[in-house]
Parts: sequence; C-alpha cells; structure tokens
Amino acid sequence: MRVTLPEDYKPSDKEEFMNPLQLEYFRQKLLQWREELLREANETRSHLTEENLQQPDMADRASMETEQSIELRTRDRERKLISKIDSALQRIGIGTYGYCEETDEPIGLKRLEARPIATLSVEAQERHERMERTQRDD
Repeated sequence: MRVTLPEDYKPSDKEEFMNPLQLEYFRQKLLQWREELLREANETRSHLTEENLQQPDMADRASMETEQSIELRTRDRERKLISKIDSALQRIGIGTYGYCEETDEPIGLKRLEARPIATLSVEAQERHERMERTQRDD
C-alpha cells in the first residue's frame, strides 16, 4: 500500500522513525536519484556513439579520449551507485531501511537525508573506517 506524501513533506525527528510517510519519502528520493543517474548514463552513451574520434589533430584527439575516459569512469561509479540505490529500495520493501546493518539501531534522518543509501549509523561507519585504516597501516 503506497502512501501519498503531503506536498512539502520532510521527515522529522518528532515522528515515529521510518513510519510509512518517511519510507515513502525516501523511496521517492531514491527513485528520483536512480532515474537521474540512468538519464545521464543514456546521455553519455548517445554522446559517445555520436562523437567521432577521427580528429585530424593528435592533441585534439588525445584531449577527447581523456574526456571520454573520465566520463566513462564517472558512469562506472554511478553504475555502482545505482546498485546501492536498488539495495536501499529492497530494504524499504522488506522493512529494514533506515536501520544500521551492524547494530540494528536507527541510522538517523540527517544521515539518511545526506546519504539515502547509508547502511551504517555514523558510529558504526566511523568504527568501520578506523578498522580499514588500521588494516591498511599494517
């Protein structure tokens, strides 16, 4: 059952955490983000197929190849991001969205607003990053 969001709805700490309105808010936010990334990927695909690498000047060709390489790397990162968005949408569907994967505690609205694909609370993320730094330093 889908919930209709009020026009200017923003999640609030005064509400029950991950109530139907909040879940719908984040679902819509994630879907819009995903749609935007897919649109950009399609534009890149069209742009790359239309562009001709047969530039007479070697410097122009090298510059164009560099730009294309950067654009492709960006799209690859975005492809991975789409996968994370899909995972977040699945978590909304099964009722685990908004809760830390390690502690089962609420992630927090501010963090989810800034990073709707977050799977760890700020504290758990900090612990995770400290562990990574420690392992990297060894």
